[in-house]
Amino acid sequence: MTEFTDSYNDNLHLVNTTLRVGESFDIIIKRLKIGGRKATLYGIDGFIKDEMLEKELEYLSKLTEEQLSNISDADEFCDTYITYIETSAEESLEKFITFILSGAIGMIVEGFTKGVIIDCRTYPARTVQEPESDKVLRGSHEGFVETVIFNTALIRRKIRNTNLMLKVFQVGTESKTDVVVCYLDDVVDKKQLDILIKKLGSIKVKNLAMSQESLKECLMPGQHWNPFPKVRYTERPDAAAACIYDGNIIILTDGSPSAMIIPTGIFDFIQDINDYYFPPFIGTFIRIIRTMVFTLSLLFIPIWYLITEYHETLPDFLKFMLIEEPYTVPLITQLLIVEFVIDTLRLASLNTPSALSSSFSVVGALVLGEFAVRSGWFVSEVVLFMAFVAISNFTQPSFELGYAIKISRTLILILCGLFKIWGFIAGLVMVCLVIAFTKTLGGYTYLYPVIPFNWKALKSLLYRQPLKSKYE
Repeated sequence: MTEFTDSYNDNLHLVNTTLRVGESFDIIIKRLKIGGRKATLYGIDGFIKDEMLEKELEYLSKLTEEQLSNISDADEFCDTYITYIETSAEESLEKFITFILSGAIGMIVEGFTKGVIIDCRTYPARTVQEPESDKVLRGSHEGFVETVIFNTALIRRKIRNTNLMLKVFQVGTESKTDVVVCYLDDVVDKKQLDILIKKLGSIKVKNLAMSQESLKECLMPGQHWNPFPKVRYTERPDAAAACIYDGNIIILTDGSPSAMIIPTGIFDFIQDINDYYFPPFIGTFIRIIRTMVFTLSLLFIPIWYLITEYHETLPDFLKFMLIEEPYTVPLITQLLIVEFVIDTLRLASLNTPSALSSSFSVVGALVLGEFAVRSGWFVSEVVLFMAFVAISNFTQPSFELGYAIKISRTLILILCGLFKIWGFIAGLVMVCLVIAFTKTLGGYTYLYPVIPFNWKALKSLLYRQPLKSKYE
């Protein structure tokens, strides 16, 4: 670790060489004299609060040699003559440079063996508008933004508690991305917290190129073949605050408007923020509907396919589900093709400009609707049931879980096509085993609170409890 020396010129050379001053136009330097001493300021254009810096420089320029003659080091200089609140003295060149590249002002003063940091940075940021993926009918319409300090302020606004801890880490040897861990010290699982902090401190990567996804892969290596999500995400400060009150840990990453929620089990996806903006009875009803649709989206298509295969032994009350019209393309092929087409339309919609979205919707409806049936490729029942499955994916907010269910459903369907009822049983067992052996951060099983069994925790997930009974 390189440290500053007592030579002003040597310190300037170190900083200028490391920052490569003169090669990048947005690196700003300002030379001045403070109380008869030479000083140089460094900053990044676009990050500096100009008005604050101007007032600070105006004050420093009025200092006399007599006032600075009694100052022995940079720490005393910061405490005595830097009027801005967030100031510090750094002896490490690496930390000094990191602060500057993060947007702070760095200052080298003649006679000091430490660099002075004035943290007067400001970041370009959009407004805290409601996120597209986490909308609610009632309640707060605030959303996280890409600037982590704004996100921590939004959480602080919701939780006015001295036990709220916000610990910052810098991850990435090159990017030095700010990662903030948020939790309530009196309710968090300390064992799980220690594991998380140790993992954050041991991450050895150059940068977090994909922000939270990169961080998640560093925290939970392996299991890349497993499609089930290991964490939940939210872009809502009220949802993040509620999870913190429940003992969860929130991870904020600079540059991302989403908060990671850990620990996460399969049953955590049953609940949603909308449940808590309605009375308990209605919230419970919504949760039951979500659970039923969640199950149907996985099993309905394979079960319907088996019904059509075993139509001879089908009871009379289920015969309405049989296909009456003739078809040439095998049913299993139709189902797999529609699965593929739905995914194609979904990916295409992500790249469709908003001005063309209505036209795209019309074309997509025609492709999977009347034209597809009239052409003889698909029977109407396939289009209807697959449309239901596609819509059911939007009943819960996790995009990752939707794809996990889709992959599991496709696996079961293929096994049904190959081995009929035995394929269905084998596929269902495989999916259950994958869920059972999914590892989460902190030692919890993915099936918690069923394994290990915790009735109080399970009860709060199965139905929307009144607020008073929840925290008794």
